[in-house]
Order: sequence, then structure tokens, then C-alpha cells
Amino acid sequence: MQTNSTPGTGTLKQIPRGIWMLGFVSMFMDISSEIIHSLLPMFLVTSLGASAMMVGLIEGVAEATTPLVKIFSGALSDYLRNRKWLAVIGYGMGALSKPLFALAPTAGIVLTARVADRIGKGVRGAPRDALVADITPPHLRGAAYGLRQALDTVGAFLGPLLAVVLMLLWADNFRLVFWVAVIPGLIAVALLIFGIKEPEHRTTAKRVNPLRLDNLKKLTRQYWWVVFIGAVFTLARFSEAFLVLRAMQGGIPIALVPLVMVAMNLVYSISAYPFGKLADSMSHTRLLAIGLVVLIAADLVLAHGNHWSVVLLGVALWGLHMGLTQGLLATMVAHTAPTDLKGTAFGFFNLMSGVAMLITSVVAGELWDRMGAAATFYAGAGFCLLTLCVLAIGRGVQGKSAA
Repeated sequence: MQTNSTPGTGTLKQIPRGIWMLGFVSMFMDISSEIIHSLLPMFLVTSLGASAMMVGLIEGVAEATTPLVKIFSGALSDYLRNRKWLAVIGYGMGALSKPLFALAPTAGIVLTARVADRIGKGVRGAPRDALVADITPPHLRGAAYGLRQALDTVGAFLGPLLAVVLMLLWADNFRLVFWVAVIPGLIAVALLIFGIKEPEHRTTAKRVNPLRLDNLKKLTRQYWWVVFIGAVFTLARFSEAFLVLRAMQGGIPIALVPLVMVAMNLVYSISAYPFGKLADSMSHTRLLAIGLVVLIAADLVLAHGNHWSVVLLGVALWGLHMGLTQGLLATMVAHTAPTDLKGTAFGFFNLMSGVAMLITSVVAGELWDRMGAAATFYAGAGFCLLTLCVLAIGRGVQGKSAA
């Protein structure tokens, strides 16, 4: 295991160089993806005539595709004992999918592009998350996941900000802006290839299929509890595409709508590392519960009105809940998964969360079309309360991860 730890030094200085590089890889790919994603709901509705239900279906199917792939890529990375080159393939697919958005004449082609992009994310996601655990000492994993997520989210607010600038410069030319997204995607792939060296996996054990039943039995009850909690939690958090649609209802000019994603991701980026570091010393269950309470507040604010100031407050709270919970959930998986099955463990976790994302995004779109935006956000708050009840009932199940 690679470490650059020195006793007595600050946490950031102890985090291995590879984590920083993975963070910058994620940052550039998120710039690429968020240039498109911050504009895509508007492009679908205004240029291609799609409904909110179609937006939810595209987002749900795309996000569900990722975990279906992750379970196999994670297991394959355990079998091959190689994470980096699977991640390279995944990031490469993400970069190469971007031109499809610029060329898409119909919502069906947009769906194809989103699925291709999410397949790439699925290929890279579990091996990358497992690589973080391989590189980082156990006592720094919360901080490491938080740092990678923070850098990832820097890209998530720079992307929409760049989209705003380009839309203003190019008179709302969606397709021309989409072409620009190809560039940071290619930079991410180059950084991963040349900037990261995978640690050696020193083992004489025979390679076995991680998905065999006798191997899956090594995944503990505590791990499956984390998987269950992650899935229920995802039911409470539908696609951020609905935040963009909410901003459109407030009469914000199309070129400025991506600023709501800038606000969300700015808060997310600022909060991800400190809360990730806090996860190394605080009860995971308690921290997750705080994140759910913040998400309830976000849902209630967004249900209350669509004025730009209300939407801005709601998306800022949404970003805070993401900073509280996303690195935390990854840390919980890393702590409860066996060393030789971490890729597989992240794959199963993301599979269940992705299925939940498909369900909740389709339901959110249907509620939006039939009953309005407020009903969608009130339903999200209701699922948050359900998740809090599940946490309260099963608090003692996780062992150390829930202590």
C-alpha cells in the first residue's frame, strides 16, 4: 500500500499523491460532464420538446446503467488485481460519448449518449473507489474519499459556470457548447494514464471469481446493511435534473440557469472534505442522519416556491447534504468490505443505489407532470423521513460503522 504518511503532519499532507491525482482526474471529467448535464434538461425541453417525465426517464435509465456495469467492473478489478486500466477504459468511454450530445437530433439519441456516458462511469467507478482504498491507510480513508469528492465537485461547479459563460457568448447555442465538453474529458484520461501508478498487489493467492457464492459469503452483515441504507437513502434523492427544471420555472434566463448547479456544487465541494475527515472520528449513522435532515430542509424550501432566491437556498442546502453523505457512504463501504473484495463490494453497493435512482427519478418525473413541482419535492422529504426511521430502527446492526 502506498502511503506518504509522516507522524505529526497534517491530514492533507499525509494523503497520498495518488489520491490528489485521482481527484484532478475526477475534476476534469466532471467539468466535461457538467457542461452538458447542466444544460441537458433545458436542451431536451426547449430544443427537442421532451416532457418532465421523459427527462426523468432518461436520467433514471442513465443513472441505473452505471451500477449495473459497476458490479462487473468492480469484480473484474478484484480478479485481475488491477484497478487503473479499467478506470482508464471507463474515463475514455466518458470522453468519447460527449460528441453524441452535440449531434443528437432526438431525445432517443440523447438517451443513447447518456447511457454510453454512464457505462463509462460504471466501468471506472468501482475500480477507482477501490483504488482509493488500496492507496490510502485505513485511518485516512474518510479524508481521502472526502478530498477526491471535493476535487470532483470543483469540476461539478466549474462545468456549469463555463456553460453559462459559453451560452452567453454564443447566444444559447447548446450544440456548440456541448462540443467544448470533449476537451476536459480528454485531459482527464491523459492525467490518469500518465499521473497515477497503481500499488502492487502482493499476493500468491490463486485468482478466483469474486462473484462466486463462497466469495460473496465473505461480505458481512454490516456491509449489506450499508448497501440497504444506501439504496433507501437514494430513494430520497432523485436526479439533480429536477433542480434545473425548478430554476427554469422561476423565469431565470436560459443561459443563467446552470448557475443553480454552480451554487449546489460550490457548497458540495467546500463541505465534502471537512465532512469526509469528520467521518474518520464521528458516528457514521449520526452523520448520515444529519445529512438526511439537511435534505428534508432542501426539499421543503424547493417545494415552497420557484423564485430565484428560494431556488438558490434550496440547491445550496442540497449541496450541503451531498457534502455530508456521498464521501461518507463510500467510507462506510470501504470499512465493511473485505480487502480482496472491495471492487465487488462497491459494485453491489452502486447497483442497489442505481436501481433506487431509476425508480425515484421516474416517480419524480411522473409527479412533476401530474401534480406539479411541489409534489415532487414533498415526496422526496417523505422518503427522507422513511430513511431516518430505518436508521433509528437498525442503529445497532452495523457494528463499528454505525457506532
